[in-house]
Amino acid sequence: MEIEGAGAAVTAGLAAGALERPAGAAGEAGHGLCSDCGHAVEGNFCSNCGQPTHVHRSLLHLVEELLHGVMHFDGRVWRTLPLLVLNPGRLTREWVHGKRARYVSPLAIFLFTIFLMFFGLSFAPPVTLNQGVSAEVAADVEREFIAGMKSAGEAEGAAAVAVGPRKDGLQPDSWQAQLMDQMRASDTSGHFEKTVGYKMMKKLGNPDLAIYKLQQTLYKFAFLLVPLSVPFVALLFLWRRGWTLYDHGVFVLYSLTFMAMLSMAVFILWRINGWLGGTAMMASWFIAPAHMFAQLKGAYSLSVFSALWRTVFLLVFCSIVLGLFITAILLLGLGV
Repeated sequence: MEIEGAGAAVTAGLAAGALERPAGAAGEAGHGLCSDCGHAVEGNFCSNCGQPTHVHRSLLHLVEELLHGVMHFDGRVWRTLPLLVLNPGRLTREWVHGKRARYVSPLAIFLFTIFLMFFGLSFAPPVTLNQGVSAEVAADVEREFIAGMKSAGEAEGAAAVAVGPRKDGLQPDSWQAQLMDQMRASDTSGHFEKTVGYKMMKKLGNPDLAIYKLQQTLYKFAFLLVPLSVPFVALLFLWRRGWTLYDHGVFVLYSLTFMAMLSMAVFILWRINGWLGGTAMMASWFIAPAHMFAQLKGAYSLSVFSALWRTVFLLVFCSIVLGLFITAILLLGLGV
């Protein structure tokens, strides 16, 4: 997972760099002919093809290009990040209105932040669904479950949990098998084996593999949050002219980038100290809506009241989008 995470981060950084060519000095000013197209040049760049006049051939510059390609590392990062955190409305408004040379594009910073987040998570201890459950606790849960099945008139199903191999391949004494039998007992269609729930529970028979697949699917399809979110933001401005879906897309990309950064900060603090992580988690419940409010008010030039009620609706829309996104990830990740 570490190798795949590193590869994903490098690929994302290079893709972000390809989407937006960086600006900056190329070295010493040169005169004469461009080494690429042969056009007469004066200054640092060719006016015909844009190639720098001075072409570096040092190992140090190769390292610099690698850092720039992977991290999009130039002065615009330090102008973009403070505004994204402290004044997101101004950042969104200036990008939409064409003041773009000084900032990292919303798509580039979104791509890199998402893949950086999952690159960091790849070094975290693996998550297992069976972690921390003792054999005694599992046995107690199984006994209670079997007793409940019998009291409900499902003695045969309870016996199937307790003894013998199962047709679905699940371990007889596992929580997956118990939940599968509960779902089977409550199903009235007569075709339980063809339902989505049955297929998902079979995949959860190997929980560690299922979680790995979900993690991989999550970062591969994180971009789905953008097309899912833009229509809901557009609903908030149906009667206001002058705003396009592109403008709403910029708003969504910068907002999602900040939320990803906030999640990374909470996770890092939690890894350092559980109390710090818990405090940061509680604070994030106030920071996130406050950031939405500030971005709405500044980006769309709204009054306090207009930004406030839109923030409330946007929080509701976020819950809907998150539900749709999680559903899509479960369906795609578990292959049902």
